[in-house]
Amino acid sequence: MPAAPPAAARAAWLRETLERASHEYYVLDRPSLSDAEYDRLYRELRALEEAHPALRTADSPTMRVGTDVGASHLAKYAHLVPMGSLNNAFSDEELEDWAASGREVAGADFDRSGFCCELKIDGAAISLTYRDGVLVTGATRGNGAVGEDVTANVRTIRDIPLRLTGTGWPALIELRGEVYMTFDGFEKMNAERVKAGEPVFANPRNSAAGALRQKDPTVTAKRPLRFFGYAFAVPGTTSLPFTTQWELLETLASWGIPVAPQRKRCATLADVHEWAHALETTHRAELAFAIDGGVVKVDALATQAELGSTAGGREPRWAIARKFAPDVAETRLLAIEIQVGRTGVLTPRAVLDPVEIGGTTVTYATLHNFDLIAEKDLRIGDFVQVKRAGEVIPQVLGPVPDKRDAANPPTPFAAPRTCPECGTAVVRLDGEVAVRCPNERCPARHLEELIHFTARGAMDIRGLSEQRVRQLLEAGLISDPATLYALTEDVLAPLPRLGAKSAQQLVTAIAASKAQPLSRLLFGLGIPDVGEETAKLLARRFGTVNALRDASTEEVEGIHGVGPSIAASVVRWFAAAENRALLKALAAHGVNTTEPLRAEAEGALLGKKIVITGTLPSLGRSEAKELVEGAGGKVTDSVSKNTDFVVVGADAGSKLDKAKALGVEVIDEAELLRRIGR
Repeated sequence: MPAAPPAAARAAWLRETLERASHEYYVLDRPSLSDAEYDRLYRELRALEEAHPALRTADSPTMRVGTDVGASHLAKYAHLVPMGSLNNAFSDEELEDWAASGREVAGADFDRSGFCCELKIDGAAISLTYRDGVLVTGATRGNGAVGEDVTANVRTIRDIPLRLTGTGWPALIELRGEVYMTFDGFEKMNAERVKAGEPVFANPRNSAAGALRQKDPTVTAKRPLRFFGYAFAVPGTTSLPFTTQWELLETLASWGIPVAPQRKRCATLADVHEWAHALETTHRAELAFAIDGGVVKVDALATQAELGSTAGGREPRWAIARKFAPDVAETRLLAIEIQVGRTGVLTPRAVLDPVEIGGTTVTYATLHNFDLIAEKDLRIGDFVQVKRAGEVIPQVLGPVPDKRDAANPPTPFAAPRTCPECGTAVVRLDGEVAVRCPNERCPARHLEELIHFTARGAMDIRGLSEQRVRQLLEAGLISDPATLYALTEDVLAPLPRLGAKSAQQLVTAIAASKAQPLSRLLFGLGIPDVGEETAKLLARRFGTVNALRDASTEEVEGIHGVGPSIAASVVRWFAAAENRALLKALAAHGVNTTEPLRAEAEGALLGKKIVITGTLPSLGRSEAKELVEGAGGKVTDSVSKNTDFVVVGADAGSKLDKAKALGVEVIDEAELLRRIGR
């Protein structure tokens, strides 16, 4: 018998590898391949089968959706309408190819329809059957035709209504959606498992899938599961009260089904590209849950019907997943470094075996504090899950316990008892998570204090990077913020990697910072418990640094928004002789120590908590914030039940959705200006 051609051997290996990975993912809930690697191998197999049709077998992973449920302990459930799967596009070019194929079938109707863009939730697909508006069955996807009956477990998920609200729903309907966990919910669950001596879970997605398939619903009820709906199917021919996918989603919401945020109706494919890029680079970082891309659907349902599905109904031609680079990766924890901040707080940082996440190589990740390391049971040498989205600092989600080598176990981490920079015994105040170095002359604290003083939100001295500040300290040219203003071009120019031109630019930038208002100076001085907003309140109430220096605790506490602990901290700082000497030296160098007084009792928005989201027609974000604060209001970053109102502009996104869900008032820029009398 002649030897099998290389393509046949490769196809056989790919089928075996993908089948094994699929079983580990869906049945065992212990994936051995990342999503990106699975997708790569799947695409290779599909390409081989398209080039050599004779290689395609009946049991090929490309011939079915989901996984075999034959080995499951759960009862089988035949979906009323099969659950399809989506083809993937990994770039704008592949999305254009999908559109070109759609035009070949639907012609001009394809573009005329427009597109509905939705999040691709990284969770577990679920089908919910409602009869006469009442939930009767919940089932996993399974192989697309037959899933697992998980009704008892689904009933424990608070997001899923047991009875549909509103009107217009068909007598028999299967709702489709995704069960997921938020990042916060996942971490709290793992922390509780550590306290109970139980092994932690690897990631939110597989934890959600595993929770759905529990034999005991009381176990599922303890897991922080959430749900988003995105589609429904009706057996037979039924007249529906809408004509587009967008209207379908709005209808789901009216029936009490949670629908994911950040969805958008796009008129053209160029608009779709813009939405996808903004989601991947910016909005993805704002989400409280994992996504691995977006889903692009032809909006008009009539055009969807015209496009139909691929052979066997496995994939709709009218929808495609626009996949993103993964923002969660697995790598090894090589070490845990300790950084000392300007207030003496010791912060652990993970040193990682470099790994690419979202197109960026990640070597370090935040660990927040030592309690978190213990709660997550992180050990040196562990394989860990690392998350990075947009511009968010990478963070370690948790270890992968299954990959711990019993013959060469990872090393447990012990929190330090002394400062790694100066050797002083660390302290931990009652009720605080933070561990601190109490030595005010600690060199690490001194460096961070100067870096903070020069930062953008403070004195904003351009050109004074961390490396430059460190260089000036080591050369003995500076010792505190006031000494920065004594630097000259002649002193700076001879320093390595500086030169005459850079020295002149640096001196100019330092001189320009003298004009910053008092609020910037107060924030830059690093007064304990005084952030940017508190610094503004202090500066606008007292007007001069001397007036604030001489103020009593009662006078400072009398400012709306300043509590007793902050007031005591401010008075204590100004009472210290070394701090008074620093202020005197800064004033001698010509640093501004004043700011116009602003009467606190004035303002139409006094005491109001306001969120600004989206792009406003005429006001920039900082300008709008200044107007709100000038009218006595406070701008916050997140929407809650305590928010008084939300100011929305174009592309408002998830904050608008949350405001609507909580019943918070929503206004536009024009109404904001009217309320503050502009």
